[in-house]
Amino acid sequence: MLDREGFRPNVGIILLNQRNQVFWGKRIRTHSWQFPQGGIKHGETPEQAMFRELHEEVGLHPEHVRIIARTRDWLRYEVPEHYIRRDARGHYKGQKQIWFLLQLMGRDTDMNLRASTHPEFDAWRWHDYWVPLDVVIEFKRNVYQMALTELARFIPARPNHHNRYLRHGMRSLRREDGAEPRASATPLQGDAAMSDLPPLEFKLGTS
Repeated sequence: MLDREGFRPNVGIILLNQRNQVFWGKRIRTHSWQFPQGGIKHGETPEQAMFRELHEEVGLHPEHVRIIARTRDWLRYEVPEHYIRRDARGHYKGQKQIWFLLQLMGRDTDMNLRASTHPEFDAWRWHDYWVPLDVVIEFKRNVYQMALTELARFIPARPNHHNRYLRHGMRSLRREDGAEPRASATPLQGDAAMSDLPPLEFKLGTS
């Protein structure tokens, strides 16, 4: 399902734990890491697609998370031609995404990278919010930066405490259409307390 410009509707997921670290997944049989994401099927809303992808890629159900916020507008990236199937070249251009910021309300053990017959990840870890973009495939990096920046203001924080995840003095980022992105995500639920970050941990997928 493509729009008139050749972009496929898609959702991206930034999943926080109670320490405000993010789920960081290693793509199966590769050395690249990314957030969960996937296409929106015909008839689905972005939220419905998000919950479906969350289960297919991470094994979580709606009761395991709460929605904190989502990006207000579509964020787009173009896929280089050599990554596009031959039969799709000429009409498929890339992805347009709505990004959701979620908080895990369940436990780490609720996650299952083998929840579907076509797993996306073979390992995962909790990582600081500002993930290293150099391990993300290059053509997705600008969208990751825009999504993280737009949603950072909604990371749960203690009352009267500065949100240390907001970045100041960052260079201006532009959308694919050349317009300046707006840090105007839509909050969907209230804030919760934020605690200090522990050391990172690394976990292999389970069956």
